[in-house]
Amino acid sequence: MLYRCVKCGAIVKSTELKLGIRCPRCRYRVLMKEKPPIVRRIKAE
Repeated sequence: MLYRCVKCGAIVKSTELKLGIRCPRCRYRVLMKEKPPIVRRIKAE
């Protein structure tokens, strides 16, 4: 799972968040989940 820091924009892996939810760069507590870049293809009929 990937998270993005709201303040500095750093991308953090969930394995790096051992002690709690904090950005390792700026120590800010607000992180957002990153959505995976999955493209869904739908057949048109």
